[in-house]
Amino acid sequence: MSSVLYDTPGPRAKRRNVLFSVVFTVLLALLLWWVWQTMDEKDQLTSALWKPFTESEAWTTYLLPGLENTLKAAALSMVIALPLGAVFGIARLSDHRWVRAVSGTVVEFFRSIPVLLLMLFANEFYARSTDVTSEDRPLYAVVTGLVLYNASVLAEVVRAGILSLPKGQTEAAYAIGLRKGQTMSSILLPQAVTAMLPAIVSQLVVIVKDTALGGVMLGFPELLNSRGTLAANYANVIPSFIVVAIMFIVLNFILTSFASWLERYLRRSKRSTGAVLGVDKVDDLNAAEVGGGFGSGASA
Repeated sequence: MSSVLYDTPGPRAKRRNVLFSVVFTVLLALLLWWVWQTMDEKDQLTSALWKPFTESEAWTTYLLPGLENTLKAAALSMVIALPLGAVFGIARLSDHRWVRAVSGTVVEFFRSIPVLLLMLFANEFYARSTDVTSEDRPLYAVVTGLVLYNASVLAEVVRAGILSLPKGQTEAAYAIGLRKGQTMSSILLPQAVTAMLPAIVSQLVVIVKDTALGGVMLGFPELLNSRGTLAANYANVIPSFIVVAIMFIVLNFILTSFASWLERYLRRSKRSTGAVLGVDKVDDLNAAEVGGGFGSGASA
């Protein structure tokens, strides 16, 4: 199928694409085989190193508690960052210049700082200026850093989603007498949600992965940090990395799959039936409207 950006390949292009695909597949297979052989020579694939994962202790003591902390930090960060980002994104579209200036400065400032640096600053702040205990401090610091960074990113997502809508939507709302706040809450935001959903879920995946930064630098007992403790006890570094990587892949795949389903559901719910009325149906509707108008006039 041809389009503006893509032409249907001809016979020579098809043969070339098949050749490239075969060469890439062979090279990938050779690379995987080399990795497998190297790990096997260093005794990293022996059954003894994988045996702990067949026992419940490795899961209940290390991996599942780490996964729980990862999900807790990610959920708290997203629940706080999403409405905060929506507020700042809408504020950047305000008619008041000072509101746009303040919100724009906050968004650009926190979006420019690495999330790890925000976590470290938050950890120092909680240690020196609050009464947060040392046990809870890593969670507070991780959530604070993730909220500040991702709220600024989501603010741009919200702003871009609203600006992507046709101007006719706003003009039609003003034409029927809606104020700007009513237009934003009743007309623009509900339509922009569908357009923003893929970017929001992508940011949620980023949040889940960025919780590992708190485990590396702050000792937050998330999934990757718990893997280190497990590997130290069972001396299975490579297998533990593989298992945790698979857990992250499955978790993020579930999130993206749910987002794809939700996006399709929202699009279907907003789609019209597409039914075409015949001439007789239109005449019946017009007759009913005329009859209803006469009836109401008579009753009046």
